[in-house]
Amino acid sequence: MKVAVFGRFYNLTTTFSVDTLFKYLKKKDIDAYIESEFYNLINDNDPDKIKYLSKKQFDTLDTSFDLFISIGGDGTILRAITFVKDLGIPIIGINTGRLGFLATIPVNDIELAIQNIIDGKYRISERSLLSIETSSHNEDISSMNFALNEIAVSRKNTTSMITVETYLNGEYLTSYWSDGLIISTPTGSTGYSLSCGGPVITPDTNSFVITPIAPHNLSARPLIITDSTEIQLKVTGREESHLVSLDSRIATLDNGTIMKIKKAPFKIKMVDLLNESFLTTLRKKLLWGEDRRN
Repeated sequence: MKVAVFGRFYNLTTTFSVDTLFKYLKKKDIDAYIESEFYNLINDNDPDKIKYLSKKQFDTLDTSFDLFISIGGDGTILRAITFVKDLGIPIIGINTGRLGFLATIPVNDIELAIQNIIDGKYRISERSLLSIETSSHNEDISSMNFALNEIAVSRKNTTSMITVETYLNGEYLTSYWSDGLIISTPTGSTGYSLSCGGPVITPDTNSFVITPIAPHNLSARPLIITDSTEIQLKVTGREESHLVSLDSRIATLDNGTIMKIKKAPFKIKMVDLLNESFLTTLRKKLLWGEDRRN
């Protein structure tokens, strides 16, 4: 087995998590590599602790990798998919932040989780993604035009609302007068969309959610649509441009640009251990009142 390990942030448990993980992987004769920028981040904060990984680094992935391990929170996994793309490499997350829906392995359970994966005690959850095309070329979007959680349009550098003209499969739906509009996958339904009043959708549901952000018209409500729908958006407003976010990645588009959003032609594979599920995590979130954005 060949494993890639990735993270974005450093906190008190980061070095411990990486050290514990790599030592156990080595004990099990698993070939493992750490993403080079993540290695440098740890090494800058905790010099010499993981020097033994200096020659076990990667910058990009290929199909020789069998597993991708994210260390951080759900936001780190959202960034992890930019490495995995359409390679089909399963992803699992070690949670060094707050309780998350994607990063579910507690730091104290790292060795047990890895052993369960080695023993085949897991299942694969395939997650749909969104893709976007724009009528005018934008390098920030075209170079990485997919999102696991959501694609959102929003106002830029102004307190004035924008108008988002919306079509579904070529048929006019409405024009949202709001701070913006979120197109969410089932995976993303527990994130930004939820905070704007959208519904929670189980990951295996073949649907997307359209959720307005602070709409001026109080009759505007979140709308669930089938994930085979092509969504077309066009923004107008007082400013000349607006923002488009793909998960945590942000680009600027000129007003009037046509955006076509639909289901991406590939899915992301998430590793779910048998003692965890979306519903068990949801129950914990409801009980603890935790905020998942970390």
